[in-house]
Parts: sequence; structure tokens; C-alpha cells
Amino acid sequence: MELDVLNIQGQPTGRKVELAADVFGIEPNDHAIYLDVKRYQAALRQGTHKAKERNEVSGSTRKLKRQKGTGTARAGSIKSPVFRGGGRVFGPRPRNYDIKVNKKVRSLARKSALSYKAKENAIYVVEDFAFDSPKTKEYKSFLTNLNIADKKALHLRTDDCDNVWLSSRNLRNALIQKANNVNTYEILKHQVLVLSEGVLESFQKTTNN
Repeated sequence: MELDVLNIQGQPTGRKVELAADVFGIEPNDHAIYLDVKRYQAALRQGTHKAKERNEVSGSTRKLKRQKGTGTARAGSIKSPVFRGGGRVFGPRPRNYDIKVNKKVRSLARKSALSYKAKENAIYVVEDFAFDSPKTKEYKSFLTNLNIADKKALHLRTDDCDNVWLSSRNLRNALIQKANNVNTYEILKHQVLVLSEGVLESFQKTTNN
């Protein structure tokens, strides 16, 4: 698949780039995508939830009432889960939600997500650019020139251009990431991908690893 390289004004520069077929043109594997997205979302969970059980709540251990003759059920402790303020039965405990997904499956999932975007013609390639100072207005104009200001856009770059990142930070639908940090979830979450020209080679290496 061949795409035009656009400048910051959204106009073709006359150069074209070829999207690698083994990254942007494979048959998408939906199950691999499901596993990788599930792994990513599970890793976001802190797992710090905790409820006190009956051996952890404060309270007297004195028997509440005599065993028989009261006409009600037996009761031995105020900490019993049947009483208000008692311990919880099988409550949540701190745990790790991480899910292991093989490296090749994660790579296949990213390729599948990229292939979906390529099929939807939702990929734009722009020449590398930088801002002298952070200006949200300039980055918004850049998105407007590409006719994607009203869409959720993921901009992948190879450099750490703080001014460009700071310029996009206040825009609700724009996100900038380094190409080697992108994941399947973010690719699918956004409607369009904006790739800096220098991303394609490095991104292909990262995705194939």
C-alpha cells in the first residue's frame, strides 16, 4: 500500500512511502487482538482492593447470648458476617491481575490492528516537524489541515519533541506517543493514525520483534 507524504499544511510533498505488507497488510487475527487488549486493560488494574474478614475487624469475642432458649439462631461472636459491622465473607484481597501473552501473539495483535486501520484508509503519513514553542493553536491547525480535527487521532513519532507534545496536551481528541511504546488498545481506540515519516522503519522493527 502506497501513501503520499504530507506536510504540516496537509499538502502532498511529492514523496510517497510504501507500507510494509507484513505489517499493514496481513489478515487480521481478532483473537490475538482480544488477548492483547485484555492483557493491557488487566495490567491497568491496581489490585489494591481489600475487605476485612471476621478475624480482622475489631470487636469483643464474648459470646452474645446463651446458646439455647432464646427462640432465635445461635450467635457466638459480634464479628460474624450476619451482623452489621461484622467481617465480610470471601471479600476481595490484594492481587495481581497481570495476564501473560506470548510476545509473538502481542506482535500479531499490533499488526492486525494496523492492518485494520490500513483497510479503513485511516492512516496519514506526515513529514517530521517541530515547534519552536508550545502552541496548542498550531497543533490544532495541523489536525484541521489533515481534515481530522473532529476525529480521535493517534500521532506516532520517533523523537521526544516536547513542544509538539505540549501543544497537543490540551486537545481532547489528540494523543502523541513514541512509536515503540504504542499498543494494540491505543491503535484501535483512535479513529485515525498519523505517522511521522521516520516512524515507518523503526515501527516495523518494533512490531516484528
